[in-house]
Amino acid sequence: MPLANIVWVDDEIESLQSQKLFLENKGYTINTFASGFDAIEFVKENSVDVVLLDESMPGITGLQTLSKIKEISNHLPVVMITKNETETLMEEAIGSQITDYLLKPVNPNQVLLCLKKIIDNKRLVAEKTTTAYQQQFRELFMALNNNPDYNEWMDIYKKLVFWELEMEKSDSPEMQEILAQQKEEANTEFFKYISKNYAKWVQPKSVEAPVMSHNLLQFKVLPHVEPSIPVFFILIDNLRFDQWKAIQPIFAESFRILEEETFYSILPTATQYCRNAIFSGLLPVDIEKQFPQQWKNDEDEGGKNLFEEEFFKAQLKRLKKEHLKTSYTKIVNHNDGQQLVNNIHNFLSNDLNVIVYNFVDMLSHARTEMEVLKELAGDEKSYRSVTRSWFEHSPLHMALKKIADKKIKIIVATDHGSVRVKTPYKVVGDKQTTTNLRYKHGRNLNYESKEVLAFRNPHDAGLPVPTVNSSFIFAKEDGFLCYPNNYNHYVNYYKNTFQHGGVSLEEMIVPVIKMISK
Repeated sequence: MPLANIVWVDDEIESLQSQKLFLENKGYTINTFASGFDAIEFVKENSVDVVLLDESMPGITGLQTLSKIKEISNHLPVVMITKNETETLMEEAIGSQITDYLLKPVNPNQVLLCLKKIIDNKRLVAEKTTTAYQQQFRELFMALNNNPDYNEWMDIYKKLVFWELEMEKSDSPEMQEILAQQKEEANTEFFKYISKNYAKWVQPKSVEAPVMSHNLLQFKVLPHVEPSIPVFFILIDNLRFDQWKAIQPIFAESFRILEEETFYSILPTATQYCRNAIFSGLLPVDIEKQFPQQWKNDEDEGGKNLFEEEFFKAQLKRLKKEHLKTSYTKIVNHNDGQQLVNNIHNFLSNDLNVIVYNFVDMLSHARTEMEVLKELAGDEKSYRSVTRSWFEHSPLHMALKKIADKKIKIIVATDHGSVRVKTPYKVVGDKQTTTNLRYKHGRNLNYESKEVLAFRNPHDAGLPVPTVNSSFIFAKEDGFLCYPNNYNHYVNYYKNTFQHGGVSLEEMIVPVIKMISK
């Protein structure tokens, strides 16, 4: 079976017979034509893999032939072969979507390499990816078993995400399965690590601890604020590191990415806890003490994130930064997004602009409610794809493009990530127990201790005590917490959905990205 069906168009095709024979000996079928008209007719009637096209031909030029071929088959790769290197010609050819170009005189190996690059690219990349991961597998295995600290855990997670994205280029289900198992193993070890260290991190006189939600602004945002260069702190809710990597190329078109870092979300990895901690600069136990009217526990009536701006201003005052000229904008629907697009230039006179964008959280919650979203975001790969598609067409992207030519700094971060849940765990509690799937608090909670991280005294985790004798439990790895009544219904309904609130790499190690205008 031939490797590929090639069309070669050149008005001096007779002089290229030796090249044709060379490629045929390599397994390609070469259809030669001396005129663009004949080649166009052939492409109409036949399945073709690549067109090699001479730019300078009498009758119908190479660019005219290219245009007609693209009308017939827009995705057909076309390689322009030319003597003429003028800039205008190249710009016109590239604008007409040539795949590659070669300069005359061409030698057979040059053509062969070009065809391999186009036709075999996917296979060659897949093979290289598989080989490279096999080499890295052992390094990751050693790192996991080498008692990693919080910095090394961030590094391990970034590497796992890197390979997950690379494996999309590979068509080896076996290697993808091995990577999935390695990620599961990493989450098992990460859960043990958090169980051992988290309480130490959140104590007032803490041992060395990572940057976490409650000191994110202090350490990762405010140091970048300086006179005359406005800073935009954009918090996209519920954005995992792999989802950031999916939208990174879109940011990179307009901005120069300087630092791609991560930080640790506090527990529970849920919006009302993490985001209030980010803007107040306090752990939830201290927010409740300092803002007793504003703090709401899970079972309290009313919105849980209504006072972020107030908390933010109080943090600036505490850090002696109240002189900064700031804005706070929260986008919760499309209309808010359009207003952001219309008003974005007004923010350029501020020192620090906070933009909170609620979309990904809506997506993950909607996904459990809507069958169509279960189809669209059924696994990590499609979840990333939906995130990318949203961002590309979002008012946020449109607004940022409007100010990309101004001298600005952007810091993108999130409140927490999410994990696809697969393993149900039974929990029994009284009527006051919360309904969250990845964490619960209440009195008289009954659970298997090895299935959760439990804090009998919530203060040990930097959390308020919602009612007397309440304890908190957090699901591990890909677990979700279900009540015994209606158990099978809930298991089937929520299995394979994206949830947050518990302990996993995906929920706790999240992006904080610094960039500037190009």
